[in-house]
Amino acid sequence: MPKYLSTYNKLLVISDTSMCQVGNDFYAFGPVVKELEELSCFKSIVWIGFDKSRDGLNKSLVKLTQEHIKIILLPSSGGKKWWSKLGILLLYPLYIFIIIKEVLKSKYIHIRAPSNPAVITILLSRFFPSKKFWFKYAGDWVGEASKFYKIQRQLLKKTSRNSKITVNGNWENQPKNIIGFENPCLDETDRATGKRIWKDKQLSAKINYCFVGGMNTNKGVDKIIESLAEITQLDNFGVFHFVGGGELLEDLKKRSTTFSNKVVFHGFLAKQDIYKIYEKSHFIVLPSKSEGFPKVIGEAMNYGCVPIVSDISCISQYVRHEKNGFLISPLTTQELYKNIKKASTLPKNLYSEMILNNYMLAERFTYNYYEERIVRNIFN
Repeated sequence: MPKYLSTYNKLLVISDTSMCQVGNDFYAFGPVVKELEELSCFKSIVWIGFDKSRDGLNKSLVKLTQEHIKIILLPSSGGKKWWSKLGILLLYPLYIFIIIKEVLKSKYIHIRAPSNPAVITILLSRFFPSKKFWFKYAGDWVGEASKFYKIQRQLLKKTSRNSKITVNGNWENQPKNIIGFENPCLDETDRATGKRIWKDKQLSAKINYCFVGGMNTNKGVDKIIESLAEITQLDNFGVFHFVGGGELLEDLKKRSTTFSNKVVFHGFLAKQDIYKIYEKSHFIVLPSKSEGFPKVIGEAMNYGCVPIVSDISCISQYVRHEKNGFLISPLTTQELYKNIKKASTLPKNLYSEMILNNYMLAERFTYNYYEERIVRNIFN
């Protein structure tokens, strides 16, 4: 990990990240905690997020261990009912007050979008021309999106000169302050472990697959279940591992009882346990309807999993069809099965080339690379 010896004094992070306080300890969404704790170029970090203490701890939340990260909790809001959405608007004045108070004390400000705090900060950024704003848009920058997301994309495209926006992928005719940026998910230990794994991994008599993500229709996990009757009939089919939870989990389990000896639902897993699933799997399957760029693709590449993924957003900028993975297009159950069947017949030498190339590509998803780009391209 590069040590920048605190190139910058302080970073203000504004997000809608779920946080939980237990006594004097704070817990937050694991991937974001790791991302911030890996930064060495800031002496201190003030992180604003949503208070979800009432919901209690779950496996996705991890404890903050770095003393230089200070937490500020926003009252939680949101929901599907109309009165829940009204509650968001009623809390906006309080959100604005807290955000302005912290912006006044910070020069470098990082905002995670799309979110309600991001909308507020986009509008506020014009009133603070001497400060440097960095908006990180996590969704699909060019594809279909909800009205709320589309509004934020349009607002971000019209931000002032003191703002930079990082997005998934590189797109034509973008202003200079909109920059393609990879999301980090791998540290030095991950890279060392991944190197050991890809050197030993090869296609065996039985091929294993995995899905890692939310159990919902947007992630396309239902399409995998619909294809299981055909997939499990492949001569070299081994086991299909499903990692994650969500609204469809119990229903998907019921629909998969016929294949109980060939399908495993692991539910939510800790990061290191997910990596063990990658290690025993040959392919990762993600038939998503919409994505930015899923971190799990970078993780899986590092651990020798060849991606079979939707051809959406910027994914094709990293996964080239039948070169280092497979692109599902159009996104149908039939096309999904077609690509899985094609992957199952890969020659062993071609599979070995794919996982080597993917391991090299995964360097772009390391925390080292991420921090170097922050220093060079964002706050320079």
